[in-house]
Amino acid sequence: MEYALIGSIIELAFFGLIFGIGLAIAAKKFAVIVDPRVELVLDVLPGANCGACGFPGCSGFAKAVVEKQAAVNGCPVGGPDVADSIAKILGSEVKEIEVMIAVAACNGGNKAIEKYKYDGINNCRAAIFLGGGHKLCTHGCLGYGTCVEACPFDALHMGPNNIPITDPNKCTACEICVEVCPTDVMKLVPKNQPVFVACNSTDPGPNVLKACETGCIACMMCQKNCPEDAIHIIDKLAVIDYSKCTACGVCISVCPTKCILDKHPNILKANKGIPQALPFQPEETKILLAKIKEEQAKAKAAKKATTKDEKNK
Repeated sequence: MEYALIGSIIELAFFGLIFGIGLAIAAKKFAVIVDPRVELVLDVLPGANCGACGFPGCSGFAKAVVEKQAAVNGCPVGGPDVADSIAKILGSEVKEIEVMIAVAACNGGNKAIEKYKYDGINNCRAAIFLGGGHKLCTHGCLGYGTCVEACPFDALHMGPNNIPITDPNKCTACEICVEVCPTDVMKLVPKNQPVFVACNSTDPGPNVLKACETGCIACMMCQKNCPEDAIHIIDKLAVIDYSKCTACGVCISVCPTKCILDKHPNILKANKGIPQALPFQPEETKILLAKIKEEQAKAKAAKKATTKDEKNK
């Protein structure tokens, strides 16, 4: 009995040794070599795992940036500080990128005309299935705060007009709100550029006015008066070229429906964080607009005189 027990123990030890050697050989042969810098990069990332970088979570981004498949400043949540830390780990330089934030390209809210009374789930993605939503404008904000609920950084809240308001100090441009919005109202704009178009409709002007009093009607007043040629009507909607925009506020002043807003810090501070259809330097804008109107009048008079001279010849 005693010899049988000893034999069993020796047999188990032998097979354990054989399997251990086999596993050791397999582990060495099939080992995946991980660059130690991946862990170092992962340690400096915020750990939000939001996917805003375009990779599956922070670990995916860390691997990609070490393998030079992603830029060191590719994490919008971490911002410049994280980018600098990653650059130091990898011994590379940080290329400057423009910081973006999400804003609601809609100013209709409670003022927008309704097609019917919606009495369903308070969720924009659910409401959109009933005839494109209860608003007559199918491009506008439905107002149920799906984006607010989805934001992992508490950067959005619903304003008094039932439009999502962005906290520029919390928004990381992760684009989660952009993805969950069923009407594509949430847009990314440069954080340091205060002027933006608060309309998303590409419907003809008369149709826009029937649905919302604050929509873009493609009247071209902004385009005609912009001193920098920085705003144009594209597909019946005003679009700002931020590479040219100087935030002079002229477009805001001439817009008849007040669909162009200003989110300058001074404006937000004075209006509980809500962008306004008001230039942050109203007097300077007024003087500039007067000069523009004067120049336009001179050009019109000169053209009229030229036409008259040609007729008299």
